[in-house]
Amino acid sequence: MVSRIFLWNNAEIIELLTTLLFLLSIYTLNSEQVENKQVTFNMIDSKGYRPNVGIILCNDEGRVFWAKRVGVSSWQFPQGGINPNEDPETAMYRELWEETGLQQHHVQILGRTRYWLRYQLPDRYIRKNSLPLCIGQKQIWFILRLVTSDTNVSFDHCVNPEFDSWRWVDYWEPLTDVVYFKRRVYHKAMSELGEILTLDNVPVNPAGFLRKVREWW
Repeated sequence: MVSRIFLWNNAEIIELLTTLLFLLSIYTLNSEQVENKQVTFNMIDSKGYRPNVGIILCNDEGRVFWAKRVGVSSWQFPQGGINPNEDPETAMYRELWEETGLQQHHVQILGRTRYWLRYQLPDRYIRKNSLPLCIGQKQIWFILRLVTSDTNVSFDHCVNPEFDSWRWVDYWEPLTDVVYFKRRVYHKAMSELGEILTLDNVPVNPAGFLRKVREWW
């Protein structure tokens, strides 16, 4: 009788090994860390992509929230990993709170990307000695409308804040400012979600989105 394992394809075997490595890593943790939830795990898929959410937050003028990372001259949209017990929307609200101080009642979800969008890290940023190996992110992106005063934005809701400054910018400006290896995924997310701003029932000015965007590749 042929063993069933030989009927598996390579992707299934890699997925199994990834899961086993994840479970092994849990048992090597200090029990106090686990109980206090000081360590979170983000499952990396069989192709090496970590699940993640990205957030485009806009005001009624159609400008978008653009934030500077702590201590460096690097700007980006809020984003973060999806924990094993979370769906993308739950993760989005958690990241929104941790990174901007905004809560669910401060925003309105206008839409989300239909499929995962992926970007790969440059070779020099890949931690080749870590297992499972992470080569990039796969992301579900959300576009949100701010329905409260922007004075509610604050960066003191977690021990290690992600950002130390922010500003409203024109819709496509992030493509001129984000790190080069994220430009393509930003363009895809902003193109898909920006179309929502043109709907009659969305009270956000779509003029910024409708301006022609320069191609960067």
